Amino acid sequence: MDSNKNWEEYSVDVLIPVYRPDNKLDRLLKMLYQQTVKLNKVIILHTIEYEGQELNLPVIPNSNITIIPIKKQSFDHGGTRKIGASFSYADVMVYMTQDAVPADEFLIENLLKPYQDTSVAATYARQLAHGHSDLLEDFTRNFNYPKQSYVKSKEDLKTLGIKTYFCSNVCASYRKDIYHKLGGFVERTIFNEDMILAATMIDAGYRIAYCAEAKVIHSHRYSYLEQFTRNFDLGVSHNQYSEIFSKVRSESEGIKLVKKTLQYLIHKKEYLRIPDLILTSAFKYLGYQMGLHYDLFPEKFVVHCSMNKGYWKKD
Repeated sequence: MDSNKNWEEYSVDVLIPVYRPDNKLDRLLKMLYQQTVKLNKVIILHTIEYEGQELNLPVIPNSNITIIPIKKQSFDHGGTRKIGASFSYADVMVYMTQDAVPADEFLIENLLKPYQDTSVAATYARQLAHGHSDLLEDFTRNFNYPKQSYVKSKEDLKTLGIKTYFCSNVCASYRKDIYHKLGGFVERTIFNEDMILAATMIDAGYRIAYCAEAKVIHSHRYSYLEQFTRNFDLGVSHNQYSEIFSKVRSESEGIKLVKKTLQYLIHKKEYLRIPDLILTSAFKYLGYQMGLHYDLFPEKFVVHCSMNKGYWKKD
C-alpha cells in the first residue's frame, strides 16, 4: 500500500464467509452497495454441502460479487479466510460475517479513516445489539464495544491485557500489505483467527484501531449450553496458541464484565435477572476452563463439548 495515499484513495474488497444464510445477508449486501466508499468487489466464501449448490443473492445494480465455493469439510475459520485473501488485490480487505448488517452508509469510510496513521494495521467496527435483544446481551455489547474509539499498541499490554489483542472479524479491516508481510490468518484454528492475527500485528509493533463510528447490527442471545460450547472452543484456541495467549491476562476481563453487569442489574433493579447472569457466567467459565485443558479429555468427549464439531473431523 502506498503510504502517500489518503484513505479516500484506498481500494477496498469485502470478504464474507457464508453458510446457509438468512435474509440478513441480503440486507448486508444491499447496504454495502450504499456505502460512501465504492467497493472494488465483494468476495463471498460460500460453504457448500454438495457440488453445484447455488447461492441466491439479491439483484443489486452495478455490483461486483465473486462467489468462491468452499467444501464444508474444508471450512476453517482461519484457512477459509486466507483463501479469500488470495482473491483480493485491494489495498484494504474488510472481513464480515453473514449476519452483520451495516448500521449506515458510513461503515467502510469510518473503518478506513484510522489508516492515515501508517502504524495502524487493522481496524474493527462497533457491534450494536438488535432492537429485540435482551438486557444482558445489550449490556455485554456496550461493554465490549463502547461509544469511544481508541487505538491499541504493544504499550497497552500491561493495562489492557488480552483486550489489547481484541479484534472481531464480525466486521474488521486489514491493510493488505501488512497482512501478507506477517503471514495472514493461520490456516487452521477452531476459533479466534482474528485475535491471533491481531496479536501478531501488535507484537510486530503495529497498532489496531477500534472505530466506534463504524457500526454494524450484530448480536446473539446464546443458551447456557451454547455459551459453554462457544467458550470451550475459545479455551481450545488459547491452548493451541499458548505462545500468544499465555503471556497476557484473560480471565480478569471476564470477571470485570460479570462485576459490571451485576452492578448494572442492581442499578436497574432487575434483581430477577441476577440468577441468569450467574448461570451464564458459570457456563462460560466452565466451558473456557475445560477447553483450555481439552487435551486431558477423550476425543469423543471433546467433540461433544465443542460448538465447531466439524473442526475435529479433519485430518
